[in-house]
Parts: sequence; structure tokens; C-alpha cells
Amino acid sequence: MGLYYNFLAFWILFGALTFLYLLFSKVKVPYGRHQNNKWGGSIDNSWGWFWMELPALIVMPLLIIIGPVEKNFYILFILLLWGFHYFYRSLIFPFKLNTKGKKIPILIVCNGFIFNLINGGFVGYELGFILENTFSLTAHFIIGITLFILGAYINRTSDHKLISLRSKSKDYQIPEGGLFNYISCSNHFGEIIEWFGFAIILWNLSALSFALWTAYNLIPRALNHHQWYKQYFSNYPKNRKALFPFLF
Repeated sequence: MGLYYNFLAFWILFGALTFLYLLFSKVKVPYGRHQNNKWGGSIDNSWGWFWMELPALIVMPLLIIIGPVEKNFYILFILLLWGFHYFYRSLIFPFKLNTKGKKIPILIVCNGFIFNLINGGFVGYELGFILENTFSLTAHFIIGITLFILGAYINRTSDHKLISLRSKSKDYQIPEGGLFNYISCSNHFGEIIEWFGFAIILWNLSALSFALWTAYNLIPRALNHHQWYKQYFSNYPKNRKALFPFLF
């Protein structure tokens, strides 16, 4: 057990260092609107998203199923929340994207695959092999599920808005409405809120690691998107922030 938590602590530290590198180097990971050919071979964007997200859908539930933990209501509820996100993210979202002809570097797909494999593995292992999982209606459970539902709603509705904009025009447009009136990346904001809600529900280190890694990845991405919007559109709203309303 001690070795597991040592590895998990190292993984969180590694994520923090990666976050700082992305933040201060201002590296733009080359997919989506930042696409370029400098990172080697590429595959279709939709299939790339599918392969990146698929490990999380499989590995976390699998570890819980094969683990000795009692498969009680609490565990089934956690699996439902996880499946709610990753069934959509791996099997539906990639094929709703209006990005025909766009590519994503294979290196990015491999990185995403490993990210979801490791993070999903940590969450599944701690739930399936280490912790005693009993349900009680605690304050942190109520706060966590509220944040999870709110974050999921923001994420899904924001994704739908962005996809619908691309269905109307092949060119990029300025998203409007909802949180997009305040921030450039309300989809990313929603996903961060969602996974911190999940971490509050579980109240363990692996779920916190997952939430932190989500933020480590999406904060630099959102800052890059925001900068791109301001450069691409001369009429981009000057008061709009990148990720957190009224802050940055």
C-alpha cells in the first residue's frame, strides 16, 4: 500500500512539473486549432480522440470488477458517474466532431492514451483493492455530486455549442452565450469542475490526482486557446477571460 501511494505522489509531482513547463514554455500542443505538422505522423482527429479516451473507459471499471472490494451501491454509483463521462467522451463525442479532414499527431494520441491509462488505473486500483467503500450522505458527498453534475452540464452544453458553430461554418467563429460570454473555454472550465467534484465525492488521493491532472492539462490549453482567439478575431471581446470568470 505504501508503494502505491509513493507512486501516486510521484505522479502528482510529475504532473505539476509538466504543468509548469507547459505554462511557462507556452508550448501549443498541435491539435485542433493549433494543428501543425511538426510532431510527426498524424491520424484522423475523431479516431485519435477515440483512442485517447478509451483506456479510461475500460481500465478503471475493470480494476474495480476484478478487485476484492464489495460491489455495493456506492461502487456502482461511482462506476455510473465514471461511465457517464467516459462512455460519452470515448464513444460519442469523437464522432460528433465536425472536423472532417483534420488530423491529430500520433504522439499526442499516445500521450493521451497513457495519461488515461495511468490516471484511470490509479483511481480503479485504490477503489478496487485498497479502500473500504461504504456510502454515507456526508457533506463532501453532497458538495461533490453537486459540482460533478454542474461541471458535466457546463462541459456538455459548451461542447454542443462549439460543435454547432462548426456545423454552420467550416471556419472558426466566436462562441457566444452562457459562460462563453465570460470565458473563452467554458468546456474546459466545466470539465475541471466536474472532476474536482468527483474528487470531493471519493475523498481520496487517486481522485484528487485525477482532478489535478485534468487542471494541469486544461489550464495551459485554455490559455493557448484564449490567446489564439484574440489574435484570430480583431473584434474578440476584450473583457472575456480564458478559463475562470473575472480572474484569468
